Amino acid sequence: MRHTHRSIRRRTAPGSNAPEAPGAAAGRMAGSADRQSAERPRGRPRLAVVVGNTITGDSRVQKTAIAAARAGWDVTLVGRSPSRRREESVLGPVRVIKVPVSAQLRAVVAAERRRPGVRSRLTQFGLPDDAAWVRARAAHAAWVREQTARVGWLGGPAPERPAPREPRAAALARQLAREALRGWVRARRYAHRGRGRAYRWERRKVAGATRPTGDWRTDWPELLDIDLAFGPVVEELEPDVIHANDHLMIAVGARSTARLRARGVPTRWLYDAHEYVRGVEWPDAVRAAAFPGVEEEFIGRADAVVTVSEELAGILREAYALPAEPLVVANAPVRETVSATAGECVRVRDVCGLSPDVPLLVYAGWIGPERGLDTAVEGLAELPHAHLALVAGKENATLQGLLARAEELGVRQRVHVVPYVPQEQVPDYLSSADLGLVCFRHVPNCEISLPTKAAEYLHAGLPMVTSGVRTLRNFVERTGVGEVFVTEDVRSFVAAVQRGLAKRSTLAARITEPLLRELSWEQQSAGLLDLYEQLAGPAATARLAPRGVPWSAAEQPGPGGPGRAASPAPAESGAAPSAWRSLGSTPVRLGLGCANSAGQLAGFARALCERRQDLSAEVVMHTHDQSVIYPADIYAIGERTGDLGFQLERAHRVLGSYTHYLADSFTPALGRLNGGHIQDDLPSLSAAGIKVALLAHGSDVRDPQRHMSRYEHSLFHAADEAVLTALTRKSARNRRAAAQSGLPQFVTTPDLLEELPGARWAPLVVDTASWASERPAMERSRPVVVHAPSKRWTKGTEKVVPVLEEMDRRGLIEFRMLTGAPWSEVRELVKGADVVVDQFAVGTYGTFACEGMAAGRPVIAFLDERLHRSVGIRPPIVNATPATLRGAVESLLEDRDSARRTAQESAEYVRTYHDGTYTADVLDGFLR
Repeated sequence: MRHTHRSIRRRTAPGSNAPEAPGAAAGRMAGSADRQSAERPRGRPRLAVVVGNTITGDSRVQKTAIAAARAGWDVTLVGRSPSRRREESVLGPVRVIKVPVSAQLRAVVAAERRRPGVRSRLTQFGLPDDAAWVRARAAHAAWVREQTARVGWLGGPAPERPAPREPRAAALARQLAREALRGWVRARRYAHRGRGRAYRWERRKVAGATRPTGDWRTDWPELLDIDLAFGPVVEELEPDVIHANDHLMIAVGARSTARLRARGVPTRWLYDAHEYVRGVEWPDAVRAAAFPGVEEEFIGRADAVVTVSEELAGILREAYALPAEPLVVANAPVRETVSATAGECVRVRDVCGLSPDVPLLVYAGWIGPERGLDTAVEGLAELPHAHLALVAGKENATLQGLLARAEELGVRQRVHVVPYVPQEQVPDYLSSADLGLVCFRHVPNCEISLPTKAAEYLHAGLPMVTSGVRTLRNFVERTGVGEVFVTEDVRSFVAAVQRGLAKRSTLAARITEPLLRELSWEQQSAGLLDLYEQLAGPAATARLAPRGVPWSAAEQPGPGGPGRAASPAPAESGAAPSAWRSLGSTPVRLGLGCANSAGQLAGFARALCERRQDLSAEVVMHTHDQSVIYPADIYAIGERTGDLGFQLERAHRVLGSYTHYLADSFTPALGRLNGGHIQDDLPSLSAAGIKVALLAHGSDVRDPQRHMSRYEHSLFHAADEAVLTALTRKSARNRRAAAQSGLPQFVTTPDLLEELPGARWAPLVVDTASWASERPAMERSRPVVVHAPSKRWTKGTEKVVPVLEEMDRRGLIEFRMLTGAPWSEVRELVKGADVVVDQFAVGTYGTFACEGMAAGRPVIAFLDERLHRSVGIRPPIVNATPATLRGAVESLLEDRDSARRTAQESAEYVRTYHDGTYTADVLDGFLR
């Protein structure tokens, strides 16, 4: 069941802390409470998960968001943008917002620190900055040169010149003047040197380490900048629960909750302490003071506290006199996903290029000095047959130092730096190693929690070799799943590795299923989900509607998430698709043109008008004598686009009416007034203040040469030379234009993200209601199989038809093919079929496949699954090539129940990604 809800947006002044008149907050709260039942949506309860990083790579917050979405929450994940602009994406059904953080408050505090005091007014008198000091030095040097020259002149004429007779009194006066000037120069030099020393001393004092003031707002004002950036975003969501991760977000959680409650929104919040803030070795004294300070100020205001270990829970409760023990939610792998991708996931041993008989030690995670990996590198010198794999992200100074030390010891060839993989693949990735390493040093945060990598090692089936840090040592000794060595003791490490390798089978046998269940995210997150429900209250949790969300969902482009907008009312069977709102006086007036490939512009217009009441649209379609006609507002025969009258008419319409324009397949907006490419019209559109975005579908940007080198059955192999040359030239120009334009870019199929790396996936749109069929699939004894290529050479038709015709002759299937038929005829054929056969020459699925899935039919096509996994989707399409097509059809015939399940999954998949709601959310950012 699809739940609908609307977003109530209220603007507040970012960061405003102005005092209110007495009773103002209470009055507003009462008024808001009276309106609450009418204003707040009655859909799923809302959860805002906020974190101070870019989200990418943070497995804990990603798994938190997905677990909540699976439980039925409407989840928004808010993180920090890696750029200077707001970025939006999706993680399955989770909306992801990344906000830029300015340095405004940092600049204010820095300016305050630079304000001169009494001492600096003396030490830097007349020298406000280094440039002034440089000028003063130059002026002093010039003065010294002039005065020392005068000293020379006062000394008398040159020796080779005869001196004129000079009265004795005059000579004495000249001598006295000379000595006085020399003394004055000497005094000025001493004074200048003293001034320079005082200036440089003051500059060193200013540039030196800032001393903490005891106020986190002054010591680390970036926390205020973070609140200014995150707070308004969180408050606009009006969540039922805010999950504030770590010390960077604690002020955001506390302040946003307070502001929302003042507006009558009953938000609750929890603080998730990932580490012991006081135990971190921060780079400077101000952070060491500020972060514990902000935690101490706000942790008592949290409605609940969560942390990662029993030990840290006890420390937090004692340190801050918390009324209850924090809930422990350890970070752990998702048990369900372990081995789920075993056949697809690369293994760390393969990446290292090692045979199964080579002992392989592995370390996965952050590499820093406190991780103690120098012990492992040193130990390799005493383990002549062992290799070490370091699973690392970006290379940092610590990793460089480890590799340099390995080079000195002569073991560099046995140290392998291998890349990260998605978090759900980590256990399978590590499983080909022999032992997992934890070499932590004795620092507080390493002592008091079980690291994530420990659970990952165990789910990978790896016994551990760990240093003697307290919590991990106790765990290993209690469970018997590894060996312990004396921290930072190389000989002890070597002995522990030797013991671990010798009895690896025994240690691995102790990694039992109950232990893995205990250390699984399913188990750990259960308590967190219960806590959410307790905080939100029964009225909110009654609206929870659990749904099937894959744990492996990956972050992918596009603002919003599937299912956010209201679903369109189902059309009656056989009814025409509902139209979009004709261009009118709405604030947003969108033009879409001019290819309208497979009716996609019509679908986009319809979806956007259903999504937004402030938008109207106009679809323009250029046609030729072989075009399949799809719904549009304006049709223009290709030749007419060259007529000056038509061009002027379009210029008047576009430049005088549109606020936004979606350029389809790089076609021009103004006929051919400026040229035959959208790039030619951009100056005119820009001058008219029209926002433009680019939309690509396939061969308009797909590189033929790369495609042919990748796929044996590429459609371009079947193209004649003239067509291939034209497509190569056209796609290269379009890719170049997209890269140079700086405009928002969208693609309708995931494979095109490789061609336009800056684009977002805006999925193909089909009218799911009009394609839905009441006839069940696969109930005929001789199923009807349909193939309807728009162009035979682009679908691999010539290789497909012989196989299907042969199966038809044998009486196994009834094969029907349509080419160039009207859209309505194709729809009725698909709705009456049992199996739909799409393309075998592209590597992705197209509109016809979506239409077949919308009809609830199994679809057979060739997919490059790697490209689709990259955006986190697994289309329920029967994957086949021309060589395996017969077997694919036969498998559907032999297992009718499985075929019907595929049909049902197909209909659900299309409703999730291709009914227009997902696409409308993706385009929403461009239309603001």
